[in-house]
Amino acid sequence: MSLNSRFNTELAGVLEQLRAERVYKRLNYIDSPQSSHVQMEGRGDVLILSSNNYLGLSDEPSVIDAGHEALDKYGAGTGSVRFICGTFTIHRQLEQALARFVGTESSMSYVSCWNANEGLTATIVEEGDFVISDALNHASIIDSIRLAKAITKCTTAVYRHSDMDDLRAKLAANRGARRKLIWTDGVFSMEGDVARLPEILEIAREHDAVVAMDDSHASGVLGKTGRGTAEHHGVFGEVDIITSTLGKALGGAAGGFTAGSAALSDYLTQRSRPQLFSNALPPTVAGSSLAAVRFIETHPERVTRLHENARYFRSAITEAGFTPLAGDTPIVPIIVGETSLAMQISDMMLDEGIFVTGFGYPVVPHGHARIRCQVSAAHTRADLDVAVKSFQKVGRKVGLLK
Repeated sequence: MSLNSRFNTELAGVLEQLRAERVYKRLNYIDSPQSSHVQMEGRGDVLILSSNNYLGLSDEPSVIDAGHEALDKYGAGTGSVRFICGTFTIHRQLEQALARFVGTESSMSYVSCWNANEGLTATIVEEGDFVISDALNHASIIDSIRLAKAITKCTTAVYRHSDMDDLRAKLAANRGARRKLIWTDGVFSMEGDVARLPEILEIAREHDAVVAMDDSHASGVLGKTGRGTAEHHGVFGEVDIITSTLGKALGGAAGGFTAGSAALSDYLTQRSRPQLFSNALPPTVAGSSLAAVRFIETHPERVTRLHENARYFRSAITEAGFTPLAGDTPIVPIIVGETSLAMQISDMMLDEGIFVTGFGYPVVPHGHARIRCQVSAAHTRADLDVAVKSFQKVGRKVGLLK
């Protein structure tokens, strides 16, 4: 047997095990624009309750038109990395708008927030520095820190989720580090809770540390005008470094960015490897993302509607007999225990015409499998009522409700 054949056989064996554990789930294909309702594989109308399209901007006409205009003006792609000939006018316009939106001096766009995170830590830390991360941070932050440790030999640590005493203690134990970097999510995607940002900033000042925050599930979502976790907590403009995505509330297309000082953006331009060695963000994506930012700035009522929908659904699903994790965000996780049960409920909900995703190990710890509901401003109250009734029906069938 050739090495290639042996490798493929081994992969097939692993896949069989994943299927047996119900971790493996086939992909569902959508045949229409991402909205509150979609067409999916001949099923007809399906209500989406698992999308990151928090503000319903994926099919907003002005956002789509801006993408078309950028496609017509700049073409399908950049054909180059940024520092050669891949920087277009639309990139600069987008980056100026993003910096204004999140309250920083400057920003730099990437083809994804994963690339933005990956390109940050190893670029700004060196041997002798200390990097500390919340235990529930996104995988992109974890991999960014692992990469930085491998490249720079910096010291790293993890503090217990949102445990400020543990954060203080580990910073104090590394007080001799040349530079200290605290990494946190703004909104923790699997729990739906918000970082204790004011306390993190206070601790950072006490220990002369830099704060980097991935605000992917908060940009366009939290705060009175959707400017993220900092606005939500009343500390807008005080975070040193913010990374975020353009693939969720900000149009839902693709891309990400790192925002901070002008010096940071200049440094990333020169040293960040995903920036140096990847083609720039396609102009059509930059155009639609810019339009999404401008839409949010001029339509705060869309953010208000999102907050109202999130409160309504959380209250209704609780009144229906479920116990979602507490929180103030449109992410409403319902813990069901085992992965197989989460996947079963997800399948049964789809049979009811509701697409909601089950998450199990290794995405979440053993025994903490969940159905993660995500509310959008595009949902109507009728949509949310239908979803709650379907949850009650399925919950009774599987024994979660009496």
